[in-house]
Amino acid sequence: MPRQARLLMAVALGAGSGSLLRYLSSLAALALFGSGFAWGTLFVNVVGSFLIGLYSTLTEPDGRIMAGPILRQGVLTGFCGGFTTFSVFSLETFLFLQAHAFGLAALNVAASVILWLVAVWIGYRIGVRLNRLKGS
Repeated sequence: MPRQARLLMAVALGAGSGSLLRYLSSLAALALFGSGFAWGTLFVNVVGSFLIGLYSTLTEPDGRIMAGPILRQGVLTGFCGGFTTFSVFSLETFLFLQAHAFGLAALNVAASVILWLVAVWIGYRIGVRLNRLKGS
């Protein structure tokens, strides 16, 4: 199979598995916490931000994990892209605004952006530390 076809297949498989896990996570959050707030979306975007920060750092050229471009893009673009939900976040925020739940809309935006950035930073920092252990 040509390299480009393998790359496309890896991204598609990653996206499918990420999307399925996102859906299951949303169902679990809905069952646990109810529908009063977008907990499932917040959760998957925080976890996805952490994972993309960690994996991208661990698999960079000097990283601890040797991952070729096909695997790397399958995880980063495919899985993380399929798992995270910016479009759903946008819709949920819009629906809060439409329902005049301005406090919930503001909370959703603020908590999401802050937690996503913190999560990607934590993933990156853990990846940097693990990369330092590479020679150990």
